[in-house]
Amino acid sequence: MREGWRWYGPNDPVSLDDVRQAGAKEIVTALHQIPIGQAWTIKEVEERKRIVEGGPRTPLAWTVVESIPVPDDVKRLGGRAKASIDAWIASMEALAACDVKIICYNFMPVVDWCRTDLEWELPNGARALRFDRDRFAAFELFILERPAAKFEYSPEVQARAKAVYDGFTQADIDYLVMVIASALPGSTTDPLTIPQFRDKLESYREIDAAVLRRHLVEFLEPICRRADELGVKLTLHPDDPPRPLFGLPRIASSAEDYRALFAAVPSPANGICFCTGSLGVRAQNDLPAMAREFGPRIGFAHLRATKREADGVSFHESDHLDGDVDMVAVVRALLEEDHRRAEGSKIVFRPDHGHRMLDDLAATKRTNPGYTAIGRLRGLAELRGVIRALETVM
Repeated sequence: MREGWRWYGPNDPVSLDDVRQAGAKEIVTALHQIPIGQAWTIKEVEERKRIVEGGPRTPLAWTVVESIPVPDDVKRLGGRAKASIDAWIASMEALAACDVKIICYNFMPVVDWCRTDLEWELPNGARALRFDRDRFAAFELFILERPAAKFEYSPEVQARAKAVYDGFTQADIDYLVMVIASALPGSTTDPLTIPQFRDKLESYREIDAAVLRRHLVEFLEPICRRADELGVKLTLHPDDPPRPLFGLPRIASSAEDYRALFAAVPSPANGICFCTGSLGVRAQNDLPAMAREFGPRIGFAHLRATKREADGVSFHESDHLDGDVDMVAVVRALLEEDHRRAEGSKIVFRPDHGHRMLDDLAATKRTNPGYTAIGRLRGLAELRGVIRALETVM
């Protein structure tokens, strides 16, 4: 498979030379500086390609976009948000003109990936991303004050959440608002204040799972027609975490969700970003079986592992080979699919959400949560070892 690395652009504290030294050859990036909903131009794409692919050192290639954000009005209005869909198509056309033809995107309403802790300390002293149910409930019940939340949590969870909230300082509250409501690195939603958050939730009051799924189909139908013409592969990232949040539906959380999507829009361009960390949070998801079932639809893979905690809802980012996912079985299934493909269409994967560890723990060192150099380097090395070992017996 083809080794990729997510890079956030010229301001990323992990440099392109760092990526070269890690051994990855393909860059996964996006034009994060362009406002959500505004079409990307060929000139802007060419400039990013020049930065990634220019220079005398070991060559890199920009091959995957993560992500072109899907504007909020598309999720709320579907095909009626024609101007936003047209702008998305224009961005795709600009990328294809520059030979960037794998596009990752998500369809999560209001918030993108969601965590409650960005620096949760592991027993070995490294730091990990974590989703803690009681902290999240404290946010919903006592900071966001979502009215329906009190009917969705058991009395026991509400009591624990109240105890957590009562122990918060103002700095703790500000931190949780930043983590949940602000746009984290790679997020494809806008940062929100608490009043804006409430207003945004209200705008989705009539949107249930069936409506949101219909809007995704209405978005994809024109997008896929053009993608087929351009030779572009679209990869829908799973919900993270793969369950409803804030009373909002999430429609890319299970094998059933993806089957419904592929049945509704059977275009060859319509594919999945196979994120083992997101899908692995849901105990019912059999990831090796999903990798085999959806193999031809996997245009891109995020290989990381999550560990579900005792309550079945909380989880944290584990070492790449030691979470709830049978990573060796997943990689075996991906390699089997990869070996069936022609040379130009091999699966691109990237190590995802590495721990903050070693020199990256230095107080003076700036890192993006989940996207440290050393933690991802460890993950890539482990995955590379698994791949090499499996290839010797396949």
